[in-house]
Amino acid sequence: MDMIQVRAVSPPDLTGQVEELLAGSPHVLNLIVQRGAARNPDGDSVSCDVLTGAANEILHGLRELRVDLRGSLVIAPVGMAFSGRASQEAAGDLGALAGAPVWEQVEARIRSEGRYAPSFYLYLVIAGLIGSVGIVTNSQILIVGAMVVGPEYGAIVAVALGIDRGDRTMIRTGLSALCSGLLLTIAVTFLFSLLIRGFGLQSEAFDRGLRPVSDLINTPNFFSFAVAGLAGVVGIVSLTEARASALLGVFISVTTIPAAAAISVSTAFASWSEARGALIQLLVNITVLIAVGAAALRCQRAVWRRVGADRTRKGTA
Repeated sequence: MDMIQVRAVSPPDLTGQVEELLAGSPHVLNLIVQRGAARNPDGDSVSCDVLTGAANEILHGLRELRVDLRGSLVIAPVGMAFSGRASQEAAGDLGALAGAPVWEQVEARIRSEGRYAPSFYLYLVIAGLIGSVGIVTNSQILIVGAMVVGPEYGAIVAVALGIDRGDRTMIRTGLSALCSGLLLTIAVTFLFSLLIRGFGLQSEAFDRGLRPVSDLINTPNFFSFAVAGLAGVVGIVSLTEARASALLGVFISVTTIPAAAAISVSTAFASWSEARGALIQLLVNITVLIAVGAAALRCQRAVWRRVGADRTRKGTA
């Protein structure tokens, strides 16, 4: 049975309303209220477990009371729970809504990926360098490795969330990190590619023009749009359901870092048409991933709102 733990510090004048909200829901379990027990911030300590299907409603109510602003509000997943009869009955009452994502958790996961520490740029550069080696040696394994190492999807999905929420700061910050990070990656990888060319370290097949790996990356087509679109949907769904394996599949299915590496390698080897194709591939993937990600977030919210509305309508009928 899926549930989350909610811990709050409530100002004394709000505690009565908070307790009424929580105690009035059959989907709130193990409610504990300790008056005057909290420090920094000072107030009343309130904790409970909430079935995930009802978490959005409960958290919305707490935020409407401004508990998160006047006190504090912390949520955490419950790793294991031995449910009793009361919790089983409450879960059964939720119906399809029991599988609803907790949007505060989803957004927290996305926002955590949208923090652009120096390591974000370091990972991008290293992924680009690995990708360039994969291109000049015609190694698909290294291309996949570069896709896994690259952290750019976190920035892409943060921009998608910013579009969905109308948060211009998040959009601007994410796009700025993407642009500056990819430009840095292309510049460093270009210098590395010049070094490879200068010392003749590229494979013989690559030197003779047999470049199956780079040809795949440098040739944007209908399938580029299709794969990016499908990956965008799967990426958002995997984030809402916290499915790490599916998210890893997204990392190794979109041609972003390999395209950036291909721009550098093609430019270093004066393959201008290939560099142009790689640039188009990069722009197509980023644009489609952002657009589809924002649309998928909005659609998922709408679907779960509809499920909640249907449940409420049946309950009052």
